[in-house]
Order: sequence, then structure tokens, then C-alpha cells
Amino acid sequence: MRPGWRAALGLVLSAVLIYWTLHGISPAEVARQLSQADPLLFAGATFCATAIFALRARRWQTILEPVAAKIPIGPLWRATAVGMMVNNVVPARAGELARAYALTKETAVPFATALASLAVDRLFDAIVLLLLAASALLDPALSSTDTLAGRPLSSFAAGAGTIVVLLLLVLYALVFFPNQLLRVFELFARRVSPSVEERGRGVLVTFMRGLSVLRSPKRFAAVLGWTLAHWLLNALGFWLAFKAVGISAPVSAALFLQAFIALGTAVPALPGFFGVFEYMSVQGLAVYGVSQQQAATWAIGYHLFSFIPITLIGAYYFARLGVRLRDLQSSSEAAA
Repeated sequence: MRPGWRAALGLVLSAVLIYWTLHGISPAEVARQLSQADPLLFAGATFCATAIFALRARRWQTILEPVAAKIPIGPLWRATAVGMMVNNVVPARAGELARAYALTKETAVPFATALASLAVDRLFDAIVLLLLAASALLDPALSSTDTLAGRPLSSFAAGAGTIVVLLLLVLYALVFFPNQLLRVFELFARRVSPSVEERGRGVLVTFMRGLSVLRSPKRFAAVLGWTLAHWLLNALGFWLAFKAVGISAPVSAALFLQAFIALGTAVPALPGFFGVFEYMSVQGLAVYGVSQQQAATWAIGYHLFSFIPITLIGAYYFARLGVRLRDLQSSSEAAA
């Protein structure tokens, strides 16, 4: 994968955010607090942060069922681990391409189909994260006078709920009225250029095919259930790490913080989202009255302990499957 402007921008932005986060705190104090943290609680947090990827693989199996039934969980787990590892060491979210490509190495699923299923995967993440964050912001543990970016927390909760409803309406419109929406797209794209119309139509058709999971209420409920399990386990890992470093915050703080961090990782950043993760953690925990020093200690400790296992596991499968980074670029160009 060739570095581009997004990688350069991510490097600069991450460096600025790392400086901003660490400015005014003592690195020696961070190291001291981490050395005194409860190792068993951190071990539990690390287990949760790694086990979520097994749940993500199981959810992927259900998403793919309408187009590729009876895929064993093994290839899905290995592809997921490879994708997460690549996200941790390569910029520009190349892990999504790696995850889709790794699956094609062990199954008959086409690359374009695998990639479309991952778009659905991420959409369910967004829906559940928003719902959990909205419920967290309604927790009585938060004061009604608390604000974020100068606005009442309740307004963010209402906004998150509204976005979820709109997102679901758009998705179901794509599922049940595909031809009509395709015609609208073609009408506008044709005015730009025939190539944009052709390529865009192909991407849209592939994506709509991936949304076939929404046609079955039973399958939709299953995917939603696996997504809930994934993010609740992730929040448990956050909360255990809170306790490990002495942060007294409710479980709802973990539900809010994971969505807040996910929002931040949408911007270009270093591989592994270093800098962005720490900055968003400090800003998010400030809502709960956690000091910058303590929040930074949690963020650095949790980030490192959660980063290492899945990166090592993914690197092992990366070598075992014979995946090469240069193959990802050619596969993505062929699917476009």
C-alpha cells in the first residue's frame, strides 16, 4: 500500500494530538500509576479487548449467510485478526481491505462481496454505538447541567437516536427500493461522467447485495445481537481498565467513551489510531470529572495492552496465509 496524503495528514494530526494530550502531564507519573495498576483487572480488560474480535468474526458469518452460506468460523476469525493487525500497523484503514482479501484466500467469497459485507458490518457498529451512547448520556449519574462542547448532554442523546432512525430508514430504502434508488443515482451521476456512473453503480449494487441480511428479521436480530455483545464486552474491558488505574466512573461512562473514541477515529491518524485514541479518551472522560493525568494514564495503558495481542495474532495469520500488502492494492482496484 503506497503512502498518500491521508497517511501524511494522519501523521501530522496524530503528532499534534499526542502533544496536546500529554502537554501538562507527567510521563513519570503515568509510568508510576501504570506500575501500581491492578494486573488482574488489566488482564481482564486485555482479554475483553481481544475476545471482541471473535464475536466480530461470528457476526460476519451471519452477515454473509445470504450470499455465502455455511462459511466456517475459522477463516472468518483468521481474516478478522489479519485485518485488525493491518489496521494497527498500516495507515488509511487498510485493514478493511486486508480482512476482505484474507477471506478470499481460504473461501470462495469474491473480494467485492467480502468488502460489501464489511460496509454492513460497520453500519451495524455505528447503529449500536449510537444507541449505547444515547442510553449512557441519559444515565442519572450524569448531572442534567453537564455539557459537551457547550451543549447539554441530553441533546446529544436525542441527536444520536435521531441519526439511528434515519440511518435505518435509508438502509431499508436501499433494501426494498433498489431499482428506484439506482435510477436516481444514475440520473445525477450521468451528468458528471459515464465512468462515474458505471463505477458508482457497480459499488452501489454490490453494497445493496450486502444489505440482504436486512430482508430477514431473524437474521437482522442475530446480527444486532452479536453487535450488542461485541460492544458490551468492549465496554466491560474499558470499565475493568478504569478500575485497574483507580478511575471511579460508572459502566455508562465506558458505553459513552467507546462511541466518542469511534467518532474520533473517523479522521486520518497514525496506524493503531495513536494520538486520536488518547486525545478522545481524555476529552471524553473529562465529562465524568476524570483528571487529564488519570485519563491519559488509562488511555496509554489500555491502548498498549489491547494493541499487542491482536497485532501478534494477526501477524501470525498474515504470515501463515501468505497475504502480501501489495496484493491489497491490486484487489481493491479490480473490485472498483
